[in-house]
Amino acid sequence: MPVKRPFAAGCALLLVLALACWPIQAQQAALFGPLIAFTDAAQQQIFLYDVSSGALRALAFGADWLNVWGFSPDGCRVLFTQGADLARLYSARLDGSDRRDLVHYDAPDGTWGVWAPRWSPDGTRIAFVLIEGAPDANGVREHRIGWVGADGGAPEFYSVTGDEHEPEWSPDGRWLAYMSYTERVPGADIYSTAAPTPEGQFTPLLREADLWVVSADGQTKYPLTTFPVGSARAPRWSPDGELVSFIYSPSPGNDLFWMIANQPGAIPTQLNFEWSLILDTTWLPDGSAILGAVRDWRDDVPDNRLWTIPLVGNGDTDSALYLGNPDLTYADYPRFSPDGRWLALRSEYALALVDVAAGTFTLLDAPLGNTPPVWSPPGFAGEAACG
Repeated sequence: MPVKRPFAAGCALLLVLALACWPIQAQQAALFGPLIAFTDAAQQQIFLYDVSSGALRALAFGADWLNVWGFSPDGCRVLFTQGADLARLYSARLDGSDRRDLVHYDAPDGTWGVWAPRWSPDGTRIAFVLIEGAPDANGVREHRIGWVGADGGAPEFYSVTGDEHEPEWSPDGRWLAYMSYTERVPGADIYSTAAPTPEGQFTPLLREADLWVVSADGQTKYPLTTFPVGSARAPRWSPDGELVSFIYSPSPGNDLFWMIANQPGAIPTQLNFEWSLILDTTWLPDGSAILGAVRDWRDDVPDNRLWTIPLVGNGDTDSALYLGNPDLTYADYPRFSPDGRWLALRSEYALALVDVAAGTFTLLDAPLGNTPPVWSPPGFAGEAACG
């Protein structure tokens, strides 16, 4: 049974040894689900927490940094990258066995890597960002949205311009949203562009993103936003797949909530008007509002908390502290379970689990972490069903 406090002080001194504070038998217990996957702060292990039993299992794959991104649609395999810079993409069974290298690219090792993989809801494709080439003058490598089949292979590509990021599948798997960056000459203020620079002169450029979507078969592609200035990020599909929310920043660190319908030529909707620092977002399971982890949202609440942002009205005045609970401090990475019963998030680097119906939360006695929690999918029927 989880307790109300994170690790005892003695364990927190050495995060890499934190597993010693968990009963050994918990690592060997069968997993029934739902599961939460996350990494420790050192990113040396992937942890699987079983909400139904309280069991905790640690998976280790060597010394390189680990990032866990998801599960296969049946929940029987975990999807992760390994490597500090140009990482490789793998999947493995829930006990850590049968690790598979999923992307077989023809460029030399050490010149390319994979980031932000997303398994499609139907299980047939894994989309990701393929990173390759030498960094440019700004330290940026080429980034393209690619995909492989569920068993891995040579990548095919959805995007070709070389600066695309953050792929996110729609709930039905028919569409993939992503961010595509372009460069422009800065104007006199954040809302202005400038005349082209005369030939022979150098002017620093601003790199800013718009939201795009592509069909799963790659045949249809169009931009959802075309902001003349500013940058969009963090696409999040509504539960019904009709809308995409995103964060728009007129300038770095000055963030606003927006959303748009997934239709060519759709007009985006601005949900608030006062700048703040938005760390992450997700949708409420019923699609009625957006849940944001926001810093400096209200003058009397400076640290980052969870706020519900309504889809109609002015989010600056009509938003509410999630569950009305002031104790969920320094909140980040909110993620609902597929059935909407639970909310997992990071609170002061501890893994917090919210019982949505009861409106209560628990800080789990698990290693402190740095990465978003990931839920097993609705198709997971327990480890015994994985064969």
